[in-house]
Amino acid sequence: MRPIRLPEPPGPSLGVPEIFEGGAYSVIRRAVIIGNGFPGSENQSIGLVRALGLADKQVLYRVTRPRGGINEWLHWLPVSLHKKLDYIIRQLLLLTVRRRKLMPVPMENGGSVGLSSVLEADVKQIVTMASETYEKEGPLLVVASGRDTISIASSIKKLAAENVFVVQIQHPRSQLHRFDLVVTPRHDYYPLTPQAQKQIPRCLRRWITPLEPPDRHVVLTVGALHQIDSSALRSAASAWHDEFAPLPKPLLVVNIGGPTSHCRYGVDLAKQLSACLHGVLVSCGSVRISFSERTPEKVSNVIVKEHIDNPKVYIWDGAEPNPHMGHLAWADAFVVTADSVSMISEACSTGKPVYVIGAERCTWKFSDFHNTLRERGVVRPFTGSEDISESWSYPPLNDTAEAAIKVREALAERGWRLRP
Repeated sequence: MRPIRLPEPPGPSLGVPEIFEGGAYSVIRRAVIIGNGFPGSENQSIGLVRALGLADKQVLYRVTRPRGGINEWLHWLPVSLHKKLDYIIRQLLLLTVRRRKLMPVPMENGGSVGLSSVLEADVKQIVTMASETYEKEGPLLVVASGRDTISIASSIKKLAAENVFVVQIQHPRSQLHRFDLVVTPRHDYYPLTPQAQKQIPRCLRRWITPLEPPDRHVVLTVGALHQIDSSALRSAASAWHDEFAPLPKPLLVVNIGGPTSHCRYGVDLAKQLSACLHGVLVSCGSVRISFSERTPEKVSNVIVKEHIDNPKVYIWDGAEPNPHMGHLAWADAFVVTADSVSMISEACSTGKPVYVIGAERCTWKFSDFHNTLRERGVVRPFTGSEDISESWSYPPLNDTAEAAIKVREALAERGWRLRP
């Protein structure tokens, strides 16, 4: 079997003194990340900034929404409108409280510590910082990911175009010119395929985005960006050596997510997964099972009940430290539920066998994502008949490093570059 060549982190470039390459004003030395509070989105931005060599010079801002009560039903609204509506509702509640001389209503997030306790993504603050520090620090790289960050990132680009380079991860659906670069998976363009067009009523096609194929400002990936490369895996292997090295081999890691609107499942898939795990236990030395925050209790209960007493099986209880990086470094094979593009993308960056369960339940563009992986030979369906001791390999997904190369090229076209 050919050795697997994992992606390497960016190394220092030789280059020449800044004075011969446009001076200090052309060198990007720092990055601002605009997050939305969801690990799956923020991890993509952090991973790209890391691949660009700016992990030690990044600042994370967050776009926050009101939480609790009726707010959980209003996440489909634009952030600015959601906040205004929340303010009006609170004023009405406060007026009612005063009239009835009742106790004050609790703040959002379940206590007195509300949105003010989070570092808010303030457009004016970031634009001012980019402008006032430009002469001393040079241009500012802004990386954002997720729907809620679109208006913030585009406003920064509009107000400080000469001082910033804005990368939006995940497709913003329209007006791509608002950003310097858009990084998005290929399956986001599934609505333009003949298969998708057949599924969309003609009267609705103009409302299903994107409406146009990718232009030169779009970088297409296979899966999600992340922080996994050979350097990260080596560090994790060392950090988790004492816990994982003594385990009997092969080690099978099982990552279980949760149902989504385009990948629905419940107890039925949990029972299917449990049955398949029983089928492969004989060929496993050890099995480690992890649940995500999205895993329904009814799903985890089935898995725990079936496997908690098996001496080969360890089920992570959610206590810190999170063994996720150790799992990626030490596993000999993975089983991942089909709902999570992020978990699958990370596992497929290792070059180790990845088995997916539940892909047949995914619809729309997520079905296209799984078809792409299968056609590339990156994943196989998990049936319970596998011999985990028999390894197989493939060229690891290298989306983050490849996206970083495209960012560097786009910066060079503008006459800018990243610090050596």
